Amino acid sequence: MSGPAPHNSLIVGGVLFCWGAIGFVARRNLIVMILSGEMMLQGVALNLVAFGAHFRSFEGQAFIVFMLTVAACEAALALALILVLYRQRRSLDVSVWQDLREPGLEPVVDLEPLEEAHPVVVPVAYPRLTPAGRRPVPVPPSIPPLPEPAASTPTSQPPGEEARG
Repeated sequence: MSGPAPHNSLIVGGVLFCWGAIGFVARRNLIVMILSGEMMLQGVALNLVAFGAHFRSFEGQAFIVFMLTVAACEAALALALILVLYRQRRSLDVSVWQDLREPGLEPVVDLEPLEEAHPVVVPVAYPRLTPAGRRPVPVPPSIPPLPEPAASTPTSQPPGEEARG
């Protein structure tokens, strides 16, 4: 006994997988490549759910739970990798990282020229906390203190009422 025909779900899953594969191969931006890989995983997940519904079993859904867990971990590691590589080269173009190849492999020559690199931003020196156990050195104030207000004589009238005479 089998469930409903999974034709539509298989078509959508196959289209998602193909779009992801095309995006992974055709793009050079690292974020787009990782998102394309995630799209391929979602296409496979949809196919597993469709086959599980067709054969009336929960193996596909159970496998998807583990697959989504691994995909979440992979996305976290990919984000960390993107941040580290961007801080080094100030670019997300994968052709910039030719020196990360295995020794002995020839670098790939791009047919399209790279975009102009953005100027390197000099990091700002932020204040640091003193180490534990040391007293901070007092820093003289750079802004002169405000003068003390002149002493006023108290009046017996409540504020807002004028003297009548």
